[in-house]
Amino acid sequence: MNKNVFTGEELQARTGVSGEVLGRWIEEKLVRPAGFTDDRAPLFSEETMARLENILKLQELGYGLDEIQKIIKKIGLPRAQQKRADNNDLDQYLTVGNLAELAGVSPRTIKHWEDKGIIDPDMRSEGGFRLYSKGYVHLCKLIQDLQLFGYTLEEIKTASDYFRDFLAFQERLESFDKHEAAPKLQAMLDGIQALSDKFRLFREGMERWEDLMKKKKKEILNLREKNQKRPGISDGG
Repeated sequence: MNKNVFTGEELQARTGVSGEVLGRWIEEKLVRPAGFTDDRAPLFSEETMARLENILKLQELGYGLDEIQKIIKKIGLPRAQQKRADNNDLDQYLTVGNLAELAGVSPRTIKHWEDKGIIDPDMRSEGGFRLYSKGYVHLCKLIQDLQLFGYTLEEIKTASDYFRDFLAFQERLESFDKHEAAPKLQAMLDGIQALSDKFRLFREGMERWEDLMKKKKKEILNLREKNQKRPGISDGG
């Protein structure tokens, strides 16, 4: 499920808080960035947006920053506590550059896979900035494996769709209609069987090639030994 993430400029535009005020509130630890871009520019979550709105309301009631800090320490802000776990999780998200580096591919490849619908960022800003959970590193490795096995991007997208459906069912199966879930689950099983069949053929092919390479390596070594024993042409002869 995608969440929204905001750059500092987007947050300011939405709340009306100036960059100077936002910077001061960050220094005072009233709010904190949820993460950073590759250039270390701060990013903010929806929870931060709600927190800013609550701080502004307290200011409208005449509370100063010191008093607001005391209120936060004593009773917290509405909605802030119930979303704290989500906010902490944001520290674990990756930028396109981070994900590309950990997966061993280029940022252009990550964007291409996203354009094809193979991967989908967990968080996206209005300006198009994206963040991914760390689980995408493993998914990117699997995508590379499937490409190595000869799968097209269209086939990989189908597998990726199955994977996303699986995660959704695993997390909240009861929220899906029984008759809606049944064909999708069967499609997943069929996809796994097709992949298993392809892997079996791949393994059989690998075994044939390994046997062939061992045999040819031995033959080539014998030829090299014979070649070394052949009389050479004498220098100047």
